Amino acid sequence: SFDEVSRAVEAQRRAAAERGEAERRAAHEIEIARQVQARLFPQRLPELKSLEYAGARVETPQGGGDYYDFLDLGQARLSMVLADIAGKGIAAALLMANLQANLRSQCATAVAQPEQLLHSVNRLFYENTTDNAYATLFYSEFDDRTCRLRYANCGHLPGLVVQSDGTVKRLSSTATVLGLFPEWSCRTAELELCPGDLFTIYTDGITEALNPRDEEFGEERLLEVITRARHLSPNHIVTEVFEEVRRFSADRQYDDVTLIVARCRSRDQIPGA
Repeated sequence: SFDEVSRAVEAQRRAAAERGEAERRAAHEIEIARQVQARLFPQRLPELKSLEYAGARVETPQGGGDYYDFLDLGQARLSMVLADIAGKGIAAALLMANLQANLRSQCATAVAQPEQLLHSVNRLFYENTTDNAYATLFYSEFDDRTCRLRYANCGHLPGLVVQSDGTVKRLSSTATVLGLFPEWSCRTAELELCPGDLFTIYTDGITEALNPRDEEFGEERLLEVITRARHLSPNHIVTEVFEEVRRFSADRQYDDVTLIVARCRSRDQIPGA
């Protein structure tokens, strides 16, 4: 009957309008998430004598959960931080803002006791988030006077140190992920970076990038690119890695891609040495 047809048409129109409204809302949320996140990334890179470094992130349109930062700890120390927060969109953006605020407000504690800093970040994260929210984090701190790197790897992918003779050291987990457990133990490890050594931390958007045959980019390919580009500046190495991942995955990006690369300068590159 005419009534049934017009009711069906009306129902379809309403469903389409609701779909359109939901899509607009989702787009608006993504835009807010992007704006929140855009302000969270380092605006200024503290100058160091014995280290040159760079970091960058290529985000997915949905707004992912990767965060990186460079924190000036004073006393000639720099912290390089990389985190991957579970989730996407507004939830991830707000968790990221929470993590950044915690780190930045407490980094004065960090020089003396990085474990204490990370303990309090874990507790705040645990108390301020839903049950299943967590982050993996690689926290590192470089001393410009001694070239020592102290780090805590909280459930994150191993950091990579490519030494000037080509030897690779993997900086594996020293603690579990942040934000899942109220009682959380963390230890740090340290090593000395020698002139020419490259230090790299990255998120799984790089190693888990897929090519059209569903093969992963993987750690080995990442090491190949870094080793091949090792004589370029850290900025250029970051660009090379991103280019290689983009080519490999034929421009299909499913996750944020984030990378920090640092190189210990040789004596003749150190200003005033």
